[in-house]
Amino acid sequence: MNELTVNYLCKQYKLNSDVVEYVSRMEELVEERFKNLDEIREYNQYKVIGAMQDNRLGSTDFHWTTGYGYGDIGREKVESIFADIFKAEAALVRPAIASGTHALNLALSGILRPGDQLLYITGAPYDTLQKVIGIKGNAEGSLLDYGVLYNDVPLKNNSIDLEGALDTINEKTRIVAIQRSTGYSDRRAITIDEIEEVIMRIKETHPHVLVMVDNCYGEFLDTREPIEVGADIIAGSLIKNPGGGIALSGGYVAGKEELISMVSNRLTAPGLGKDTGLTFGTSRTTLQGLFLAPHVVSEAVKGALLVAMTYKTLGFKIVPELDDKRSDIIQGVELLTEERVSEFCKGIQAASTVDSYVVPEAWDMPGYADRIIMAAGGFIEGSSIELSADGPMREPYYAYYQGGLTYDHCKLGVMKSLDNLYRKNLVSLR
Repeated sequence: MNELTVNYLCKQYKLNSDVVEYVSRMEELVEERFKNLDEIREYNQYKVIGAMQDNRLGSTDFHWTTGYGYGDIGREKVESIFADIFKAEAALVRPAIASGTHALNLALSGILRPGDQLLYITGAPYDTLQKVIGIKGNAEGSLLDYGVLYNDVPLKNNSIDLEGALDTINEKTRIVAIQRSTGYSDRRAITIDEIEEVIMRIKETHPHVLVMVDNCYGEFLDTREPIEVGADIIAGSLIKNPGGGIALSGGYVAGKEELISMVSNRLTAPGLGKDTGLTFGTSRTTLQGLFLAPHVVSEAVKGALLVAMTYKTLGFKIVPELDDKRSDIIQGVELLTEERVSEFCKGIQAASTVDSYVVPEAWDMPGYADRIIMAAGGFIEGSSIELSADGPMREPYYAYYQGGLTYDHCKLGVMKSLDNLYRKNLVSLR
């Protein structure tokens, strides 16, 4: 970092020069790890371009209809492109899907029937999914409310307990679910290689079972996606990785054609399925975000590596570790106190382009069991692929950093978070 930039950072953002110098040293240590990320980005970028070309994407595909949405060419083109990228038979990509949780709920409720069992083999899923299932809260319309059975297999040494999973599957098990990302936990994300091994073993011994992967935060972290290694269905959010910071809203479900048909009947109505539903003119931004996504995801992961190096060197436990193969964009830092989590998130908020002047506070956020603090000042509200951080106010007090449309913005977030901690004597620079 040159002297002109350092001086500007210290003046504009009121950063302590010791903090800027420290993060610069951490950057030098982590840059050698960027080459592999660049190779993954390059492959995925060409894959996305290829899918758009193979589907003969044209300017007329950005037009949209009104009313029921019959014959919405843009909608059909978007879904065909998504299906090709994820190597699926079909995909459902809609702005009306409000979140990743909504997409997963559609997939589960569209496929599962009373008496079927849902088995999570990555332990209990994250907070909002627990309410969808019905194992927390009292939300009417949960899966348990409709007679779906549920069980989960805890992780073993922070990895999938394959033998335990195989022993737990029974004749009522309809879907085995894998949560790829960390969530609010102290485990690393499940890699594509691990998912491949698990699916292969499950299909060998229990061919009647469907495997669903919660792909949130994991898209474009590898050169392969879960369907390529045997998953039957995946789901995710457009305001995370695949939206590239451009998509205004939405989510996707991709997989076997018969399963997508069942899910689309849940989204609209039986018999209507994928044939109705407006895009409201979002096809252009959805596809432009998808085009940018491989690059944006790579920038975000570089930022996560800088967070990891910075806080690991300060003595904090991090998840994933620096040498772990990354399978989502999230970097967890165990900060041990509520005050540190709060100051970390306030620093990320202060680095934001939007609402940088807002001070985040922990609150009882709907869908969560603990008070949550969220730092998110993005162009798209709630966009986790933009610079953001959050965490539950519970021991051992993890802050979860994610996103950043550009690496430079990620670096500013690291500096602002560390500066907050340093000025309040909550860390000492080494």
